[in-house]
Amino acid sequence: MTAPPPAPFAFLPLGAIIQTFLVGPSNLNIVQNFPSQSQYVSHNSPFFGETIGRVANRIAAGKINSLNGKEYALARNNGENALHGGDVGWGKRVWEGPTPVGVRKIEGLEGELDGGESVVFKLRSEHGDEGYPGTVDVSVVYTAGVQRVGGREVRVLGIEYEVRLVEGEEGVEETVVNVTNHSYFNLSGLPTIEGTEVTLCTSSYLPVDAGGIPTTSSTSSFPSVTANKPFTLGLTDPDIDDCFVVDPSLASSIPLDTRSSPLTKLVSAYHPATKIHFEALSTEPAFQFYTGKYIDVPEIVDGGVKVEARGARSGFCVEPSRYVNAVNVDEWRGQVVLKRGEVYGSRVVYKGWSDE
Repeated sequence: MTAPPPAPFAFLPLGAIIQTFLVGPSNLNIVQNFPSQSQYVSHNSPFFGETIGRVANRIAAGKINSLNGKEYALARNNGENALHGGDVGWGKRVWEGPTPVGVRKIEGLEGELDGGESVVFKLRSEHGDEGYPGTVDVSVVYTAGVQRVGGREVRVLGIEYEVRLVEGEEGVEETVVNVTNHSYFNLSGLPTIEGTEVTLCTSSYLPVDAGGIPTTSSTSSFPSVTANKPFTLGLTDPDIDDCFVVDPSLASSIPLDTRSSPLTKLVSAYHPATKIHFEALSTEPAFQFYTGKYIDVPEIVDGGVKVEARGARSGFCVEPSRYVNAVNVDEWRGQVVLKRGEVYGSRVVYKGWSDE
């Protein structure tokens, strides 16, 4: 008997992590991962595959200037700033799940989706968790399916986030939320992303200081990126770790729940050696595009099994999200401030396929 083909996607309770995303006839795993959950605990400093919260990206000086009429101090775990929810953000917590929730559609997806089997992960983040106010309940629903386009099998993963501020703390009527997935993609099957052809939907980005905090509430045009024009990732250049904005004119009118907004193709990528394609779509107004300069994971030998080291540019990230440090910028606060009775939501779709 022949073994059944491996499942295209695998997830872990730790961080509701995306562990595998298999593409093409060779079932190449296009996301950086570790074979076991325990290895994520010991070695996942780059946040491979994690669900990032309570607030993705950076908050200036590790401080929320004003929520519920007061300041809140956060862990400064990235120089002077708070990063990705703190020392033990949501990507480092063990979630409840995966729990099957039946077959679902992916709204706004062009073409028919076969499958649609879905699972949910849930987490309660308590008042004071990493310094953030208010107890929130968060869920992540993963929906997996296949599209058949021109004789090719396109593997599709839908991601839906929902966060609610629940009862419990006197004086807390609002908190801050910005959730994303931190998968690192590598289409080459080799140690680096060199040779990957990438296209971004926009060249508008938020200029930042040396610590990654925006220096202005206005966007600029990224020097080496032209919207919807492919460029090739080399061994060291271009070196990008920036927040790109889909439509700067909407900065102050982004809904807290973007799930009913159209899906926008944020990034498409292709590697000519493997002939593998990847697309990231989202309802979100922005995305961090990161070419992996700081990845530094040593070789692991665990139970006699060797896991290869991962170094600089072994993957690239597309992190759909709200604006960086939005809670501390008047024009952007509405993107991330969650009040009691409201719902924070967003959706992301990943697609992967091979020309072979």
